[in-house]
Amino acid sequence: MKKVLSITVTGCLLALMVAFTVQAQEPGTAMRASIPFEFTVDRRTLPAGNYEIRRISDDPMTLIIRNVDVKRDEAVFSTEPVIENRTPGKSVIVFHRYGDTTFLSEVVTAGEETARESIPSRAERRLRRELASNNGQPETVALAVY
Repeated sequence: MKKVLSITVTGCLLALMVAFTVQAQEPGTAMRASIPFEFTVDRRTLPAGNYEIRRISDDPMTLIIRNVDVKRDEAVFSTEPVIENRTPGKSVIVFHRYGDTTFLSEVVTAGEETARESIPSRAERRLRRELASNNGQPETVALAVY
């Protein structure tokens, strides 16, 4: 009887863990962040503000970032999967900063082994080459999401 109860409890816990993971990956589930600086995503420069990021369809490759307060400040962008070395405990949005210019780089979701990396624009690739020619690296800025 104890063995049956133990197996039932374990099964229920596993089912809950799977349900929460699936919910985080469903279209329409938003992550929010307060971004205190201007940034560029997919050739669109967006002002500082409160933003949400979500998938816009069943395709996990395409995301939308939208200013919560000013709806017209938004950008749809394509991503590539990036396998994390370890499963992150917290969700973050990662930016690369080149001097005064900041680009959205990656969206990491807590509990997921795969992060979403935005495809670098032509402008970001140019700045990265210029910085690399001077043996420099972009500054990485990570912001927690809520």
